[in-house]
Amino acid sequence: MEQFLQAIDTQTIIFTLTAVLLPLLAFVLNITMRGRWDKISGWVSTVAILLSCILSGFVFARVWNGHPVHQQLLWFTIGNTQLYAGILLNNLSVLMLLLVSVIALPVHIYSTAYMKDDEHYTRYFAFLSFFCFSMLALVVVDNLFLFYISWELVGFSSYLLIGFWFKRHKAIMANKKAFIMNRIGDMGLLIAIMVLFTQYHTFDITQIFADNGLISRSVMKNGLWVSPTGHLPAIWQYIACGGVFLAVAAKSAQFPLHTWLPDAMEGPTSVSALIHAATMVAAGVFLLGRVYPMFNGTELTILAIIGCFTAFMAATIALTQNDLKRILAYSTISQLGYMVMAMGIGAYASSLFHLVTHSFFKALLFLVAGIVIHQMRHINDDNGLGIDPQDIQHMGGLRKKLPFTFIAAIIGGLALVGLPLTSGYLSKDSILIHAFEWADGKGPLFKLIPVFALLTTWLTAFYVARLIVKVFFGELRLLKNTPGIKLHVSDGSWAYKLPLVLLAAGCLFPLFSANPIEFTRSWLFKGFSPAGGFGAESSAYALLPVLVNSLSLLVIYWAWLIYAKQKAGSLLQRGFLYRLSFNAWYFDEIYNNGIIKPVLALGRFTFWFDRIIINGSVNSLARTGILVSKLSSWFDRNIIDGFLNLLVAIVRAIGNFARKFQNGRVQYYLFSMLVIILSLFILKILV
Repeated sequence: MEQFLQAIDTQTIIFTLTAVLLPLLAFVLNITMRGRWDKISGWVSTVAILLSCILSGFVFARVWNGHPVHQQLLWFTIGNTQLYAGILLNNLSVLMLLLVSVIALPVHIYSTAYMKDDEHYTRYFAFLSFFCFSMLALVVVDNLFLFYISWELVGFSSYLLIGFWFKRHKAIMANKKAFIMNRIGDMGLLIAIMVLFTQYHTFDITQIFADNGLISRSVMKNGLWVSPTGHLPAIWQYIACGGVFLAVAAKSAQFPLHTWLPDAMEGPTSVSALIHAATMVAAGVFLLGRVYPMFNGTELTILAIIGCFTAFMAATIALTQNDLKRILAYSTISQLGYMVMAMGIGAYASSLFHLVTHSFFKALLFLVAGIVIHQMRHINDDNGLGIDPQDIQHMGGLRKKLPFTFIAAIIGGLALVGLPLTSGYLSKDSILIHAFEWADGKGPLFKLIPVFALLTTWLTAFYVARLIVKVFFGELRLLKNTPGIKLHVSDGSWAYKLPLVLLAAGCLFPLFSANPIEFTRSWLFKGFSPAGGFGAESSAYALLPVLVNSLSLLVIYWAWLIYAKQKAGSLLQRGFLYRLSFNAWYFDEIYNNGIIKPVLALGRFTFWFDRIIINGSVNSLARTGILVSKLSSWFDRNIIDGFLNLLVAIVRAIGNFARKFQNGRVQYYLFSMLVIILSLFILKILV
């Protein structure tokens, strides 16, 4: 029996490695064969992710709620420390492995049509495959060192895709912003990994966290984390948890590192659907799931507060935005805040449940947005209007022109609001109920968390209704300003429609539960519910979903009156609160004036100081040295050498003069002696 299980485990590992490496193979082929098979490069990547999806399904079926699979090999040795590399498959790993490939598949199919006219079609699919490889590797590696490598590759591939249209200034600025803000989080993660390795002398996740797929809070003693490998001192725990939070805040766009995600919408819409709505941004929540035992009660409360604030803040911003993709971007930030808040309140299963459901309905809404923007761009180009095709102020009435897309948008919107019969209803209400349970018995300030979570739900209903109404209902607003324009728009080919069908199916409840009301009956919730300790039905808050969704319907009706019937809308478009929302709470201005400008000013000052003071001092010393060297050269040449040359000249003159008397003639010598004797005689007489 043991040999049989080992054979099964080996086969599972092979399937996993193949699923991870297939997108890497597609990346290599598309990069090396560019220009030779541009027309089929999209299908190379699509077939690769399709096979990865099938293999991930096999792996999921074998591991889910079964025994975890963990195999590793000795990688290298440093001193007495041996480092191993391997694959860790448990409920969390295989769920994310399947989710990434399942979401990536319809996005790849969609991209074959969406990007077909782009001049860099092959490069796009190469980068997309590289991202899928990085993300799939991230969720299955068994040690923190490999995790960090995959984490960096995910960020790098995101950087490439955000700035894919590198000729656009906004795209370049957006990928720089995303890259820099994620570097802050990466530094935090690196510090956390260094702390853990220093304390435990291993990167192995199973050894540090006892990760068997079901996280237990029993590892906490006296508020401090006790790993199977030993006790982590309080100061290092706080530093490690702080580093992990920075990583989560950056990758999952949580306050205060959230401002990069709306700007990242400068990349292709299909990229936004995969990376910035469904997979990459979920990596932060996945990281929390991996290291969850490390957080004590205080740290979890901080997570809950920040997650709740982020969810509420981003929802308020989405209320007034006019850029279609930015509305969805702020919605993503808000929903990620829900997940982080759920982790903070101990609703581990609910957080991961919402991560999965959110991936489907948000990817669906982004693909819908891509079709709408694509058709608006056609209208703009055909008529030479010069409008922004992403501005919902120019849209309206598109349900008649894009009926299939409209239905998909309604399904995705209902799931995002969390209305009954959708998957969003199950996961959202699960978080809300747990939030109220968590706040019971705590102080009044703690009760603000479930209250603001409720408010966020109703704000979500409002901005979703506003988006749907302004895009699909009424009449096309462009016709009011430019009547008679050409309107050649449609839902597109099967490559557009099939991904919408696949994702829409994941937005409805049957995929996750046979019961459309009770989230605890969901197979996904049951797979993680022992981790958080919330497995029983709540009787105290059984009617909460009824209240929440009844008011959500009223909010939707209110939004309909405002934007479809044009009633009482002007009150919402003036005042401080409107400006606060429209300007995204002025975070970009605050960061720009409070951080960026001072840093740039400091940079200019240090540049001036270096150029004028440091370089000036060095140059002054150099000039002084040169002057001294010139003076010494002149003194040496004119004084020292001159004196010596003078002596030489005198000696030479004397020598030359004396040489004249040595001519070899005896009579001359006799005459000279006579002259000298006569001279001495005369001198003697005179003296």
